[in-house]
Amino acid sequence: MNSLEGTVRRSVVRICAPGGGKEPIGDRFWGSGFFIAPGLVLTCAHVVGVGGGDVLDGGTAIDITDWRERTTEGRVVLAMPRPQDPQRPPSPWPLPDLALVEVAGAEDAECLWLSDRSAVVPAPISLHGWSRELGELTLRFGTGIAAGGDGGSAMLLRGEIPVEGCSGGPVLDTGRGAVIGVSKGRGRDTAGLAVPITALRRLANDLPGRARLHALVRAHDRHHLLRYRAFGTTATWTGLQRGLRPQGRGLTPVLRTQLFAQLAELPPPETPGEVMALVDEVKSRVIQDPYQPGVEHDPRSWREGVGLLYDLRDGAGGKEDGGTARDLEVEAVLLYAAHVAAAVSALGRAEDERALRDLGGWLTLNAEALELPDVIRHDIRRILYGGSAGFPQVPETAPVRDGAVVLTPRKTPPLKPEQRPVRARADVIVEIDQLLYGDRYPWRVKLLREDDLVTPLCEDELGAQRQELAQVLREPIADALRKGDVGEHLAALQLIVPRELFDEPLDDWRLAPPGAGAGSIDPRSLPLGRRRVVYLRDRRRRDEPAIPEWISRWKGAERGGLTAVPLRREVPVQGHGRGRRESPDAAYARLSEVPDTAVPVYCGPVASGEGAQAMEAALAAGHAVVIWRRCASEHSDCADFHQRVGELLHSVGRAGELHRTIRSLRRRCADPEADQEVLWARSIAVLFDSPERPPLPDVLRAPGGSR
Repeated sequence: MNSLEGTVRRSVVRICAPGGGKEPIGDRFWGSGFFIAPGLVLTCAHVVGVGGGDVLDGGTAIDITDWRERTTEGRVVLAMPRPQDPQRPPSPWPLPDLALVEVAGAEDAECLWLSDRSAVVPAPISLHGWSRELGELTLRFGTGIAAGGDGGSAMLLRGEIPVEGCSGGPVLDTGRGAVIGVSKGRGRDTAGLAVPITALRRLANDLPGRARLHALVRAHDRHHLLRYRAFGTTATWTGLQRGLRPQGRGLTPVLRTQLFAQLAELPPPETPGEVMALVDEVKSRVIQDPYQPGVEHDPRSWREGVGLLYDLRDGAGGKEDGGTARDLEVEAVLLYAAHVAAAVSALGRAEDERALRDLGGWLTLNAEALELPDVIRHDIRRILYGGSAGFPQVPETAPVRDGAVVLTPRKTPPLKPEQRPVRARADVIVEIDQLLYGDRYPWRVKLLREDDLVTPLCEDELGAQRQELAQVLREPIADALRKGDVGEHLAALQLIVPRELFDEPLDDWRLAPPGAGAGSIDPRSLPLGRRRVVYLRDRRRRDEPAIPEWISRWKGAERGGLTAVPLRREVPVQGHGRGRRESPDAAYARLSEVPDTAVPVYCGPVASGEGAQAMEAALAAGHAVVIWRRCASEHSDCADFHQRVGELLHSVGRAGELHRTIRSLRRRCADPEADQEVLWARSIAVLFDSPERPPLPDVLRAPGGSR
């Protein structure tokens, strides 16, 4: 048995029904699991789901037997997803099919090392778990490759896949020495299915889950640092990983073990966008060439940001260049950690001060000891201590062991990081196409970065029916917004939809299912338009270059001095149902003559009928901002609505300030006892359609043609 197999063996457990842990040939064996933190076992939900609702709810204890045949009591603390009827377990169990089990008296258990990055496939793997195929329960293992996946929910395996009973056991990347998945089941022949370890991220989709995931990561990383301090590189995951990689430069396992334990002492990021904003900034700084990310990641811990900084430029950081090669990996990781410290310091929490001092001192000492370039060392110090009177003093020779500084107690100044502008990392774009397949609308969700880089996240070209759109898009939008939010800076939502959907209450869509947060004000379950900036945009305009009128009117709206003009001439002069109707051609002529700062206003729906004809005329005339209300046309307060909108436009001045006021009106209108001063704004809708973000396609021209 090699050292890798032996190390894994000491962490893998078998899971049995109560009283079945000491029966090596009994029928009460359910499956396998493994320790990921002291006293905490990870397995598949379908393994513990055999015990029904009492087990899944933690009311009934189960038997956990380790490699020494020591059986202790375990209780399920989480199952994802929990079935609607636990007494009738689903088959197959839906993904992610993960469960956490607290094990009493197992605080001294050895834990596997969890990968800090998404699986890089194909990857050589080994699978481990208990099986009774030969009659007696024995620990089995097999080898193969992680051949692919579906974007984060499942991992496809090929090779010597273990037999039944190994479900819940670890899938180990043998090239990197890290657990990348949990065995879920066996398919035909040599095929298998696993759940990526990154599926644990789903814990962080709500506040209690984020705290649980952070506690798990903290316990895991503390455990591995303590073991390294006690045993060095002998019989520890740090030592095992050190033996798997070529000696030399780069982020060594010792550096990583120390850094992860430091990061684990900090409060976790609120959203993936916080982590990715720092990763993006560091990559742009270190690589310097325009950074074009290939895949949008979903990190939920600071350590995962480190995992995204490996192998920059496909390993160029380790190549020699005339004897002056730069260690891009280490530069990037230490810069990233400095930015993390600065971001946490900005929260101003007294309880974080000690952890920040320790991290700041560790970074400063390592930047010196590892002889990073002067510009990087200066960057790290500026990020950490930019606001202080001076930098911490560093000894000429810092103690080094196994490629990392041993941080000795010393007086270091508190972090006073430089003040830097923080904003949302990206807007979220939701594109809904015209009907293509009967009554179904194809859709796509994307991120729009400040540099106009668009990253596709998910799509459905077959689409959804109109009444299904809010439900179908709920989780894709929530996932995208998490990747765009940075702290209190929330990503805006751009809804690019066909004109027949203009009157849909899109700003009333929620990220939580119906009934969630009932009876309380939960920001995560509020209608989107009450919490965020929501832009409604015209889908038909996006496929062609912008007409000059549109560009001119958008610039006018941005410049300011907004005024109101009726979308239809007879409203509000005579109101709906009276007088002679304005033809579409007449509306186009009139709306083409108004100033660029004029905003068409209408007190009725615009997705059909005369309102739709007038809206088409306004868009043809280039108008980028239009205001209306979605309610039916049978009302008598048209003049009041137009007057109120005119006053609103005059007060905000320019288009950039419009949505803040609209959002405030929506919040006030939500009150069942809202005062009469805001009732006019109920069901208000705004078209806010920029021709600049994202840029529209250029006009194709013949070679050599003049522009």
